[in-house]
Order: sequence, then structure tokens, then C-alpha cells
Amino acid sequence: MAHVPAAERRPQLIQAAIDLMAREGVAAGSTRAIAAELGVAQATVHYTFGTKKDLYRAVVEQLTADFIGQVRASAPDEGPFGEQIRTMVYALWDSAVGERGKCALITEFSAMSLRDPDLQEIMRALQHEIEATAAELLTALSAAHGHPPALPAQEIAVYFLAGFNGLTDRYLVLKAAGEDPEEESRRALDVLVATTVGLCLGTPAAG
Repeated sequence: MAHVPAAERRPQLIQAAIDLMAREGVAAGSTRAIAAELGVAQATVHYTFGTKKDLYRAVVEQLTADFIGQVRASAPDEGPFGEQIRTMVYALWDSAVGERGKCALITEFSAMSLRDPDLQEIMRALQHEIEATAAELLTALSAAHGHPPALPAQEIAVYFLAGFNGLTDRYLVLKAAGEDPEEESRRALDVLVATTVGLCLGTPAAG
């Protein structure tokens, strides 16, 4: 492969790592395998990332940026408060379960972090960033509709994300076992949206 500046090579290697790990699992993401995925020398991966922790951080940060970017891009400019929340939540859902292996990859990193101090640091930062982003979006949308959230936006964000993560984990487990949980998952997602909107508005379950 022709020489490519380091500034261009890094995102290429990150994407190669994501593609490989999403397809075959985190454990398959050795520097040798990632180099082969992109068709470069193994030394290129070592030079670009230095340590496996650096590589994992880059992969997790890119996955996070992709998910957050898709949600931000989906935010509608107008419409009822509940429908705007629903649109963003469904964009997040489609991003999480619609791209083969990417949500499972984040789940795999999370499970590994329970016994890996380096990954604990990375996943903790990820969790805080996603919660802060969700709180920011809730606050901005509430302000646009002329009312502050009935509860602190951070608390609502933590509640919503806990429920959302549980639904995505359940979806992935059932899907891997050969079931088709799509319809019931979306019904459960609608309940989560309704209760989240209710918490924002101070009502039991607003739509």
C-alpha cells in the first residue's frame, strides 16, 4: 500500500479495527489481524497506537462519536416534545442494533472492563460522556418548548440510558439465539420513551 500520512492512517486503522472486532469479537482484534484487515504492516498499528489500551480507547471513542452524531443529526427542528424525543430515541436504536455487531461490540467492551482496569477507565469515560450528551439534548429540547425538565436532566438521562441498554442487551441475546424480538422490543422502547417524556414533563407517562 502506498505511503499514507499518519493523520489519514489513524482513522483508517480505527475503522479497520471496528470492522474486524464487530465481525469477530474484541479478542480477534490483534495488531496483526488489524494490519491484515487494512493491508498494512503490523508495525504501522504499533506505531499509530502504541499500546492496546490506546487502540481500545480509539475504537470506543469512535463508536461513541458515531452513535452520538447519528442521534444529533436525527433531532427534528419542530413537532410535539414527545414526538421529538421519540424520533431521537429511534435513531439511537437503529444505530445501535441496525449496524451489525457495533452495539454488541460496546457490550463486549463493557463486560471485559469488569476485570480490566485499563478498560474500566475507558468505559467509565464513555458512560459519563453519553449521559452528559443525553442530559444536554433533554435540556435543550425542553428549553425549546418553554419548560425545564421536571427532574434534573442528568437523572432522567441515567434512567433512560439504563433502560435503553437493557433493551438493546435483551434484543441482542434473543436475536443471537434465533428469535425475532423486533416487534416486542419496539413496543418496550415506546414504553421507555413515554416514561422518559413523563419524567421530563412531570406527568406519569406523557406522549
